[in-house]
Amino acid sequence: MAKHLDGKIALVTGGGSGIGRATALAFAREGAKVVVADVVVEGGEETVKQITGMGGAAIFVKANVAEASEVEAMVKQAVATYGRLDCAFNNAGIAGAAARTAEYTQSQWDRVIAINLTGVWLCMKYEIEQMQKQGGGAIVNTASVAGLVGFRHGPAYVAAKHGVVGLTKTAALEYAKANIRVNAVCPGVIRTPMFEKGMQIDPRIETTMSAREPIGRLGKPEEIAEAVVWLCSEAASFVTGLPMAVDGGWVAQ
Repeated sequence: MAKHLDGKIALVTGGGSGIGRATALAFAREGAKVVVADVVVEGGEETVKQITGMGGAAIFVKANVAEASEVEAMVKQAVATYGRLDCAFNNAGIAGAAARTAEYTQSQWDRVIAINLTGVWLCMKYEIEQMQKQGGGAIVNTASVAGLVGFRHGPAYVAAKHGVVGLTKTAALEYAKANIRVNAVCPGVIRTPMFEKGMQIDPRIETTMSAREPIGRLGKPEEIAEAVVWLCSEAASFVTGLPMAVDGGWVAQ
């Protein structure tokens, strides 16, 4: 049975855990060689170990997506190692502080925007430059249901994720004729290390969030990974500019 991404080169930021790791593993399962990027070396190297352990090919690149020089170097390393860049999943992000809009500090705001929005733009900037040189590619950005609707106590996160959706649509229009597709996934509440950290603060979060999900449970990182693989594959060749909700029905309410 043919694999969906045979012979492709895929880059995943935030690939050291959660949705990023699950997607890196899914890319490898579908035949892609994977460049795993993260600021946390141990997590990124563990993802590479898991990929090579299943017979795949992968390298790790340490990169802070909020720093242009590191993002440029990340893309250059991917191309230097594998010769091209076919698929990019711009997934690195943080939750940021929880506070109401007027109580947010500028330093809290700046950090969330730098990683969650500027970081996505920087990744796209250098990925698109490479994809134009080689004749095309597919990019998927991680937005959120918070990029489609508002949430209390997360002004910077919600603003950044709405920004990712807008940036995705804009780039999709700009580069459609260059054979570069740009889409976004908008996960609902997913059981990731970020979510588990919140659980340590308030164990009731899981019960509350599960009750709000129409499907009645939290999502799994692997469920987001499957959507990303599809968007990067030829099965989605006529899909661009889409903010795809993978949310158990959250935004349908």
